[in-house]
Amino acid sequence: MPDLWQNICLHILLTCPIFVNVWSRHDHLYMGLDHRHHHHLHYEKDNDLSLWINEMQVKMFSGFSMKIFAIDNGKVSPHIKDPNFSMYLPTIPSEVSYVNFTWKSGAKKYDYHFDRLQSLDENILKPPSISIKTKGRVPRNPKEFSVFLPCSGNVSGVAMFSIGLLIQTRKGKPLPGTPLRLTLRKECAHRGVYDRASLTASQGPDPECDKKCANNGWCNHEKICQCPEGYMGQYCTQALCYPQCQNGGNCTAPAICSCPKGYQGRHCEG
Repeated sequence: MPDLWQNICLHILLTCPIFVNVWSRHDHLYMGLDHRHHHHLHYEKDNDLSLWINEMQVKMFSGFSMKIFAIDNGKVSPHIKDPNFSMYLPTIPSEVSYVNFTWKSGAKKYDYHFDRLQSLDENILKPPSISIKTKGRVPRNPKEFSVFLPCSGNVSGVAMFSIGLLIQTRKGKPLPGTPLRLTLRKECAHRGVYDRASLTASQGPDPECDKKCANNGWCNHEKICQCPEGYMGQYCTQALCYPQCQNGGNCTAPAICSCPKGYQGRHCEG
């Protein structure tokens, strides 16, 4: 099965070419701009709201080094506004317990509200949580936040979850195309099988997390370790390899498997 983000990228590239441009100058994938506006955006000052998944995270999951924009310079991706968008995406696998986003407001001022963080089957998946406050102001300069997807650890299966995001100007005018409403699927595995995905958010705050966050992780205002790309767990001690290492291999660094004798390949598959 192809990697999570490779599936997303390939689907968009193959099925929606009229709405997609991959520009080497910007080194990102923007899901939602008609070719007629291509020249205009190349020289348009980037001074409005943007929300994206950064290159390092996308590359870790897919091998592609590009940004994936949900909102680019004040414009919401038409792909996200498509009511069938969720059907295009693969199930988020057990190995992936969070997704990091970056956003900025640019020269403008916006308030945000995550008004929906809901699991549709809490026996499998706990409600999603985020590393920032659910209400506040979008930062002027680029800043990262995480959406955590904590499995219950009690049951294996696939659960639906829903995220809602309201964005409006300081005068209360919604950003065109918002609120964003996403319903996605997350796979969870019973802890007796493997439990790498269920620990990041479920451990809860630790008042001393600033002394314990490893691998350049940092303690956020909620006293939860914010892990850098490629690490997970309560104290950022666990490297993330996706797909997971095969044939008894160990994930010793982000996207790097240490293979047992007789096996080789990026994931010890051969």
